[in-house]
Amino acid sequence: MDALVLPSRVVELLRRAAEEGGVSLEDFLVDVATARLDPPEVARAYAEAALELLREADAELARGDLRQASDKVWGAAALAVKAFAYWRDGVRLASHGELWRYAEKVAEELGEWVRDAWAHADAAYVNFYEGWASGEQVAAALNRVRRLVEAVAGRVLGAGSLYYSYSFFKW
Repeated sequence: MDALVLPSRVVELLRRAAEEGGVSLEDFLVDVATARLDPPEVARAYAEAALELLREADAELARGDLRQASDKVWGAAALAVKAFAYWRDGVRLASHGELWRYAEKVAEELGEWVRDAWAHADAAYVNFYEGWASGEQVAAALNRVRRLVEAVAGRVLGAGSLYYSYSFFKW
């Protein structure tokens, strides 16, 4: 992952805008960065960003930072749903309400288990703010969201992608 250094005031404004939109800072920045791309490119960017957030969530969980791990879990799930929306319908989702409604479409296509993964992602979102979940609960959410992200990435990035091959051999 690359790092970008911005003035503190700019970061504060970006965080505020992300919070007002009900999304993570990472999710908000991906939205801004992909605003001028074609839907298939945006779908790929979202899927790749969701996979990166899973890796970050794993690292945060290993360090014991449950709030940051939870934030990454939520962000990965939200980006996966956004990737699916761009890939399937060329639609940009811009609010929590739109994410919830489209998560239902993902569940209709991929299966009932998506609802469970989405509910765990939402619990992770709450945990980022409240800090009540245990490590086991955050790990359970991460595992359910991982399945969602990998299923979406497999479709959006295609069976020939490097990620898909890596994921297959990882298990």
